[in-house]
Amino acid sequence: MKLEDTYRYMIAGRFGVELIDEYKLKEYLLIEIDKYIEDFINTNDIDFDVEKVKEEVHDTYTDRVKLQDSLLILQSMNAPMEIVFLVKSKLKMLGRKDNF
Repeated sequence: MKLEDTYRYMIAGRFGVELIDEYKLKEYLLIEIDKYIEDFINTNDIDFDVEKVKEEVHDTYTDRVKLQDSLLILQSMNAPMEIVFLVKSKLKMLGRKDNF
């Protein structure tokens, strides 16, 4: 996996967490995700425009993809299971809406 692909799933995952309104500690978790992404950028030799990629991910990725990517970043951060269950529940709700 290229660094840009890893960055894309991290950013999409962050946007996915933003979609979870039910989580009381969402703001704290978003700060932790931002630190995690910042650490990734600082420890790797990034040769792409991070702001351009961030904007592209925000504008083109569906909510379903953002939520799926949030599961990846939450797992790598060892986030609380409560948020993982909320993400999975939101994905299930989106699945139901797609079928009707």
